[in-house]
Amino acid sequence: MTESSWLEIGTIVASHGMKGEVRVYPNTDFPERFENAGTRWLLRKDAKEPEAVELLEGRFMPGKGLYIVKLAGLEHIKEADALRGSKLMVPESDRPTLGADEYHVLDLQDLEVFHRDSGEYIGLVVDIIAAGNDLLVVRRPEVTDLIIDEEGSKPKKKQDLLIPFVREIVPVVDLSQKRVEITPPPGLLELS
Repeated sequence: MTESSWLEIGTIVASHGMKGEVRVYPNTDFPERFENAGTRWLLRKDAKEPEAVELLEGRFMPGKGLYIVKLAGLEHIKEADALRGSKLMVPESDRPTLGADEYHVLDLQDLEVFHRDSGEYIGLVVDIIAAGNDLLVVRRPEVTDLIIDEEGSKPKKKQDLLIPFVREIVPVVDLSQKRVEITPPPGLLELS
């Protein structure tokens, strides 16, 4: 499989205990990927292709936002430590089916963002920040503002916009057209 055929579901950040368990920082909204036993794929830090690995058990670590995972073949802390920085993966074909108005993060990245009323091009979705309400990180075109200070005027690169991903502000998500339309409240586009 090619690199784009895989979905990263988490990163191993540390060992846990002395018996080969690992702490995993999740990169998925589907906790069953760490709690249900079964085959996952491990992409080691220096590897090009992931290798199959059996997830034996996993549990959520409250307050830390991490999962404690037991993988087959890891029996000692040294083996677990060696996996720090490795990624847990699943095939792209293993994407869960979503409901209406639910989107996979990868589907939202690289969508063009337009102002719904004016048609103005705002930028490109480059990331999503998980928060109380998710935020679209929108990279604006390479435009600079002229900033005047004590030293005179100098150009300053515009920063990325953070757009709350709620229906009132993002009423249109058209994956087939790779387009998002927003109706920002006054001042939102000037916040950066």
